Amino acid sequence: QVQLKESGGGEVQAGGSLRLSCLVTGRTFNRFSVYSMAWFRQAPGKARQFVGDISWRDGRTDYADSVKGRFTVSRDIAKNTVYLQMDSLKPEDTAGYYCAAQRPPLGRPDYDYWGQGTQVTVSS
Repeated sequence: QVQLKESGGGEVQAGGSLRLSCLVTGRTFNRFSVYSMAWFRQAPGKARQFVGDISWRDGRTDYADSVKGRFTVSRDIAKNTVYLQMDSLKPEDTAGYYCAAQRPPLGRPDYDYWGQGTQVTVSS
């Protein structure tokens, strides 16, 4: 089993920055684990949206077009933590942000573990 815990959400003005963290725990998870770690977001009344992901093993990343150039996903293997650095925030980035983990086989549309989420509010 893997547990995910997000932190770092809050309220910020448009143009500002926030960094979200996702702490990963679980006896089956270590630096050699083959997992895909992702960030999703969901605004009230809207569908859940993929934001970006990172391969835990080799650090390769992928992003939604709406956040490319503004958001950066990274990981700290020693701290078992995944980050989402959000810059140049816009009011439309307001949503609950969720960390997710996918164990092999990778590349499936569904994720196996989810955090509780952290709220990000961007005011204009």
